[in-house]
Amino acid sequence: MAEQWEVLQLRGLAAADERAQEFTGTLVIHRAGSGEPVESIQVTVKRTILTELHDTLGRLLARSTGLKRRER
Repeated sequence: MAEQWEVLQLRGLAAADERAQEFTGTLVIHRAGSGEPVESIQVTVKRTILTELHDTLGRLLARSTGLKRRER
């Protein structure tokens, strides 16, 4: 069975300029069900995946019961 990790945080995601296609930051993770310390991993994320995550997470959160829709 594959290891399972829990994503705790994505810290310091930034780019060199507003037209950047890649962003760098630190992914903070923890092995699920383990007492081991948290791990921090330097990551580079492409703009396309951030756009996809934005859309997907927006739909997911809009359907979840704990979130009230914000007025625009």
